[in-house]
Amino acid sequence: MKVFKNIIYATTMAFHLAGCASDDQDPVETKPPVTLITLDPGHFHAALVQKNTISGIDSNVFVYAPEGPDLNAHLDLIKQFNGRNDKPTHWDEQVYTGNDFLSKMLKDKKGNVVVLAGNNRQKTAFIQQAVDSGLNVLADKPMAINSSDFELLQKSFADAQNKNVLLYDIMTERSEITNILQRELARDKDIFGELKPGTAREPSVVFENIHYFFKQVSGKDLIRPAWFFDPEQQGEAIADVGTHLVDLVQWECFPDQAIDYKKDVEMLSSRLWPTPLTREQFAKVTKTDSFPDFLKKYVKNDRLNTHANGELNYTINGKHIRVVAKWNFQAEEGGDSHYSMLDGTKGKLVIQQRKEEKFRPTLTIYPEKGRDKKDFDSAVQHGIERIAQRYQGVNIERHGDGYTVMIPDQFKVGHEAHFSQVMERYLDYLQNHSMPGWEIPCMIAKYYITTKGVELASKK
Repeated sequence: MKVFKNIIYATTMAFHLAGCASDDQDPVETKPPVTLITLDPGHFHAALVQKNTISGIDSNVFVYAPEGPDLNAHLDLIKQFNGRNDKPTHWDEQVYTGNDFLSKMLKDKKGNVVVLAGNNRQKTAFIQQAVDSGLNVLADKPMAINSSDFELLQKSFADAQNKNVLLYDIMTERSEITNILQRELARDKDIFGELKPGTAREPSVVFENIHYFFKQVSGKDLIRPAWFFDPEQQGEAIADVGTHLVDLVQWECFPDQAIDYKKDVEMLSSRLWPTPLTREQFAKVTKTDSFPDFLKKYVKNDRLNTHANGELNYTINGKHIRVVAKWNFQAEEGGDSHYSMLDGTKGKLVIQQRKEEKFRPTLTIYPEKGRDKKDFDSAVQHGIERIAQRYQGVNIERHGDGYTVMIPDQFKVGHEAHFSQVMERYLDYLQNHSMPGWEIPCMIAKYYITTKGVELASKK
């Protein structure tokens, strides 16, 4: 049954983002230029782009999705954002449910930016159809999970350019302050020098993250849909969360450079391996007592051997890179963690997030072996002084033969806040027609690397 209903969770919607007129004036309607369409939300990231009120976005959001727990979970998060005491949002979710949700959305065109975050099996096709209809798209990672998706995604980028619409993915890790500062320091020739070429055995760039199936989002236990554990629907780890790592490699090591995957990238090797889950663990995170039929081919000895881990080895412009994406069930302490190492001719930049760092990402600068201490100390001091002009309060503290970068808490806003920062960047690109020329070729290169990695690993 098709239903179109208006869901208002705020206490009052009398005052919209555009403001209101005084009693002695005729009301002047000033509608914000961006209206969001949320299409088939199946991942909590779809809600996180609305965690905060953002200037320039209409409070009315049009949701098109089939009925079910994925949609309910999305609306519950929006309700939570609207109902909180501290800076509540005022989203007016206008929801259409029905099996024809996609065609209905394309026909209605009630907004101009489609937000996509959910089951990845159809995401690339959804992107293509939205772009073909002249709609802008902001898609959660990944925009492609296999080689056939990658071919379709290339067409979508070409069509977006022809139709003058903006297709972009949600890369939250570019907003994390330690990643930002690692990028800044890697551009400092006095501190870092040049990125070494490295070797296949000892790459000059290593990025690794560990995620957890069971965790909390916005203070509540996250319930994942059962399809999340199917690589044909969610994607393998290196095509899913690995997208962030491949993006950071390009953004940090080859800043402001357009990467041509046909000429600049060489794939070397890749591998996949599972993280077994017991039936009890699966039930805890999905609230589903049994393994559904589509997952049974991954069940061995009553454990779900979900394809949750992957490693990529490749080069960009002759620089050897290793990317590792891992999933475990639940963190004993802390939460999702990140490690990255950039090896330069004058210094090494390392981000770690261990118990020693109190599970907070910590950036440390190390000198190249044999480097003169006074020269290194002077270079770091001057480099940090330059960075502190932009990021006030950033300083350094001696750590062995290197320095740990001390970052004020004001810059440590947390992962969920990064979604608003991505949205603001997207709106700037959209409204000012100012997206850098390297963004699209780098997105294409990124998805070539991740999907080609899955293809290579799957052949083994």
